[in-house]
Amino acid sequence: MKTVIPEGYKSLLSIYDTQKAISLLKRLFEDRLGALLNLYRVSAPLFVDESSGLNDNLNGYERPVSFDILRSEHRAEVVQSLAKWKRLALKRYGFYPGKGLYTDMNAIRRDEDELDNIHSVYVDQWDWEKVILQENRNLDYLKLTVMDIVTAICDTQDTIQAIYPQLQCLGKLERRVSFVTAQQLEDDYPGLSAKERELQYLKKHKTAFIIGIGGALKSGRPHDGRAPDYDDWSLNGDIMFYNELLGCAFEISSMGVRVDPEAMDRQLRLSGHDERRALPYHRALLNGELPLTIGGGIGQSRLSMLLLGKAHIGEVQASIWDEMTLNQCEQAGIILL
Repeated sequence: MKTVIPEGYKSLLSIYDTQKAISLLKRLFEDRLGALLNLYRVSAPLFVDESSGLNDNLNGYERPVSFDILRSEHRAEVVQSLAKWKRLALKRYGFYPGKGLYTDMNAIRRDEDELDNIHSVYVDQWDWEKVILQENRNLDYLKLTVMDIVTAICDTQDTIQAIYPQLQCLGKLERRVSFVTAQQLEDDYPGLSAKERELQYLKKHKTAFIIGIGGALKSGRPHDGRAPDYDDWSLNGDIMFYNELLGCAFEISSMGVRVDPEAMDRQLRLSGHDERRALPYHRALLNGELPLTIGGGIGQSRLSMLLLGKAHIGEVQASIWDEMTLNQCEQAGIILL
């Protein structure tokens, strides 16, 4: 694990006020997000049937946590995200175009190999999904949705800083979103890795949405991994802010217009995952039985870190850390939950 402690770092809030602020922050953001995107809160599963095809395969190599159930032939998997479950739920619950849902998603990423200031084995995020029309499957609609989410984040920051004036020294997040494609980043910074490109761009633009993640770029490599069966790789991306405290490009949300039958057919073929066509969820989607949607995930702990000026994700969520990280944080006066 690699933990970096910013020089002179000290939490702006006590651990007690941190807990109060996290609770308030989450309520404020949920209300603003729901209002701007026309979303209703629903309950969501912690695990799904292993054979349903509903679990998120992420980059394809991460192993979901699975377990058997007493006196049942089913084997369950803890969700890695709710990308597919949400779309099925929209159909089952009778949502119509222009309306959507959001929910709390808690996951275990046992194969997370970058445990550090901003990565944890435990993942908590708001998962959201909204029914759209065919004419909404375009970049303009995607960009408008991104701007609404950034507005919800910035509005939440304004309220939190009014209640906790000591946070005002963090400054304000940039409300204006700079849109750039992953291919443009590769063209502009050909000698850098994807993460290094993001950093250079965010240093300049502060708030950005990187478009087109999952498909191969001109170099033959994707900007980052994306499962082939939920986002349309040409209509997706990441919302990122420049984190002044940590000096890094800070991803808050992965989102996008979801695959229609044609996009899923193409992406399953390109990714070499044609075997998924036989799964119940994939059959329904390829047969045009599921609504067209847009959706994504917004990191709860990530947002708390950003708005409360925290240096380590363990300050805003309870997880497991190695002895080196625990000792390093203790010596720096950082309290991990």
